[in-house]
Amino acid sequence: MKTTPPPPAPPRAAGFTLIEILTVLAIISLLFGLLMYQFGPQLGIGKHRVAKAHIYNLTTYIQTYTLAHGHPPTERQGLQALVTKPTIEPIPANYPDSGYLEGHTLPLDPWGNPYIYLSPGRNKESFEIISYGADGEPGGTGSNADISSSDPN
Repeated sequence: MKTTPPPPAPPRAAGFTLIEILTVLAIISLLFGLLMYQFGPQLGIGKHRVAKAHIYNLTTYIQTYTLAHGHPPTERQGLQALVTKPTIEPIPANYPDSGYLEGHTLPLDPWGNPYIYLSPGRNKESFEIISYGADGEPGGTGSNADISSSDPN
């Protein structure tokens, strides 16, 4: 009688060990930390670009409001006039049910502050939308610089 050889050992399961996974995560974390150290100061520039994009969009909505009603919202009505029908004179007669702003909420600037609405603007334009930058105060330089709809860029 022949004996059958024992079955071959099952192949080792493919995959990674916990140590290998933790090592890779540590390396990725280290690289991410180095990148943030190198490029972190430039994140302020990104927030300025976001604020400019918000201001551009809000300006477009106010221009649409102006075309529909013959004038921009008053300063007392503010940017809220893009979201809900104003209750302060002059009250628009043909205000759309959905408002003018998608999402029905006013965005905050990238630093969590509301945008400032002036009507008329500081340079005698019909309106102006402003973000006071990271410090939330008028004036400033760098990430604290003001961003306005009347700025050429």
